[in-house]
Amino acid sequence: AGSYGFQAQPVGFPAGFAVPPVQNQPTMDGTMWMPIPPSIPNCPPGLEYLTQQIDQILIHQQLELLEIVTGFEENNKYELKNALGQRVYFAAEDTDCLTRNCCGPARPFTMRIVDNLGHEVITLQRPLRCSSCCCPCCLQELEVQAPPGTTVGYVVQNWHACLPKFTIQDEKRTDILKIIGPCVVCRCCEDIHFEVKSLDETCAVGRISKQWTGFVREVFTDTDNFGISFPMDLDVKMKAVMIGACFLIDFMFFEHGGNKHQRAGVW
Repeated sequence: AGSYGFQAQPVGFPAGFAVPPVQNQPTMDGTMWMPIPPSIPNCPPGLEYLTQQIDQILIHQQLELLEIVTGFEENNKYELKNALGQRVYFAAEDTDCLTRNCCGPARPFTMRIVDNLGHEVITLQRPLRCSSCCCPCCLQELEVQAPPGTTVGYVVQNWHACLPKFTIQDEKRTDILKIIGPCVVCRCCEDIHFEVKSLDETCAVGRISKQWTGFVREVFTDTDNFGISFPMDLDVKMKAVMIGACFLIDFMFFEHGGNKHQRAGVW
């Protein structure tokens, strides 16, 4: 296993995760972790990393060689880094083999996000929902918990005939922000942007961008890179929900289906 692959469970750490280095020690592959921030009053534990120091998160999906060779869907794993290239979090999908390979990119999943002490600080829960925009009664949704068991917000798909649209909600289901994607999601040789806007859709607040990774990786793998930008003073809970929105968008539009040359999504 790699430095953060699945292995025997260490005592005191979530099942399946290797023990990360403390503070800013490099990993086996030379990756540097972001230094541990001090605790902040009224901030969910683990979200201190997303306070006013952070206005951008880079998400890199790890390459799964077994999946490339066999076409057998593996649990997705991601590195989350800040603008300095320091690893902020590590995320791993926790879904059973049957669900992954039968439901494909439409599958329900649990995504566990751990900090640099190996503590699970964010949990994403996606239930099984219809993947077609022709069924407005059963659209996509994702719940964000921070810490696990405490809901801080939701990402809810909105029905639209042409555009991928989502609403970011707080823990009380109050609408906070909107996310609007392009009419044509699949584009060649360029980044794809999902704009984060105010509720009236007049003011740009941030952006979730799918970054073009090159022809070979785009066609033959489902390893994707994303960038998330948001205001530094945005509530840390909403920053966590935006991270959840990025993962939902990845699965809906950029995760390979059973045919490696087909993309998920309906736009």
